[in-house]
Amino acid sequence: MSHFITLEGGEGCGKSTQARLLYQRLKKLAVPVILIHEPGVTALGKRVTRLLKWSQDIKISPLAELLLFNVSRAQLVEEVIKPNLEQGINIICDRYSDSTTAYQGYGRRLDLQDVKKVNSIAMQGLVPELTILLDMPVGKGLERKNKIKPDRFQKQSQAFHERVREGFIELAVAEPERWLVIDATKSKETIAGIIWERVSKLVKK
Repeated sequence: MSHFITLEGGEGCGKSTQARLLYQRLKKLAVPVILIHEPGVTALGKRVTRLLKWSQDIKISPLAELLLFNVSRAQLVEEVIKPNLEQGINIICDRYSDSTTAYQGYGRRLDLQDVKKVNSIAMQGLVPELTILLDMPVGKGLERKNKIKPDRFQKQSQAFHERVREGFIELAVAEPERWLVIDATKSKETIAGIIWERVSKLVKK
């Protein structure tokens, strides 16, 4: 039985690091697994990523953002996620539909029901079995990102990022059986241990 696990959180929370550590741990145990991220991975997704994160001379509306993220997601589901799950391969995904709900729904203040409908079409029924939220105060997360070139989203106001964080927390509260919320200010090793405690139970199943 394959498992679909996603990692979510605001800027600088360390989710990409934890996704990689979890992937490496499963690989060492010879568990069939792939590590992917949104947006990107597919050829179409990589082109969409350049538009969404790095476009300088193109204005992208919140609604266009929502649709572009889901264009990339629909391709990822069709080309990567669905085929691998069907073959019994576990998937760790760095961001998925919950990021779109948090960033475009809460952050950009698009209608949440509209966001969820568009997400649902792109997801094709593939909902993560486990979603790990690395929660961190906004200021601390943005401070971690200071050393790298900021993308379009990192340049947004602190108020925007506060709304994103609030969105993630509300999503986790609404589905506690799917979400694992972790204090991302803890050490990298501590966080990895908490994640493994939960994931190891899934793998044993």
